[in-house]
Amino acid sequence: MVKDIVRHAPKITTLADGTDAVLHMTDLVGEESGPMVGISASVHGNENCGSQAIVDLFHLLKDMRIKGTIRLVPVVNARAMTVNARFNPIDRLDLNRQFPGDPGGTFSQQLAATFAEEFLGRIDMHIDLHSGTDRPTVDYVYLLNDEGFSRAFGSKVLYRPDEGKQGTKFSGTTKDVTMPRGVPAAVIELGGGIVDQGPYIERIIAGVLNMLRHKGVIEGDEAARPDQIVVNEIAGIRPRTGGWIEPLSPALGEPVAGGSPLFRVVSPYTFEVLEEVACPFAEGIMIMGHLTRNLVEAGDYGWMVGNLEGATA
Repeated sequence: MVKDIVRHAPKITTLADGTDAVLHMTDLVGEESGPMVGISASVHGNENCGSQAIVDLFHLLKDMRIKGTIRLVPVVNARAMTVNARFNPIDRLDLNRQFPGDPGGTFSQQLAATFAEEFLGRIDMHIDLHSGTDRPTVDYVYLLNDEGFSRAFGSKVLYRPDEGKQGTKFSGTTKDVTMPRGVPAAVIELGGGIVDQGPYIERIIAGVLNMLRHKGVIEGDEAARPDQIVVNEIAGIRPRTGGWIEPLSPALGEPVAGGSPLFRVVSPYTFEVLEEVACPFAEGIMIMGHLTRNLVEAGDYGWMVGNLEGATA
């Protein structure tokens, strides 16, 4: 059992309807002294697998022996999550490009500043939970400044960003607040899509618990990791046309040969194939894709493929 459960709701701002926008945080205070571990989700409002997992993690962790404190922020971007959108409807900015934020800026910048002050600036390690949206599904983990911490989550495919290669490298993210302070940062990308999220939520829970065991925050032996592949280049492929997008690729985490089809776009009206897209690398590995036929606009999120050339274990 934890020693105490403490709720915090720091104010972000007052909204036009007269209500206060707040950041809901819950601290699970352990009986022993130790680090403050921050676990957060839904920086993007339509990526809620992590939020669902935190509900279950709360009920599990409150009955465990904890060393230190675990600070939970299940929904960072509440205004966006309530409308199932990546961005909040007030300023429509990408919150995960606004850090460290600006207390005098737009709503997203004020939210980023509050989150940076009350959470990112106070924790000793960070588990940042992301997922695919309500259409594509994703499965990989970033390798940032604490490789063992990230590997402990247990994903098969890991990504070490290389500034000289294409990939998912952005500024103004949560890591731009934590990493300069030397805080171990792990960014998890798992779940999403128009499929049952239960198996992904179960994996998130198991992975986070294993990360906490790895750091000695909770008791128990660390689970064995699967064989892992580290890529340093990722191609993001978006449809150039709108219509029905139909998956043709292997399952996530599986290899895909150069020239093999990833998806095609079919007209809902004339049934003709408007576009067919193939793997851009000689040898690739699946990281993100649509698992079902979905309606897309030109330029919507599509597929992500890792380059196996230069990949390591």
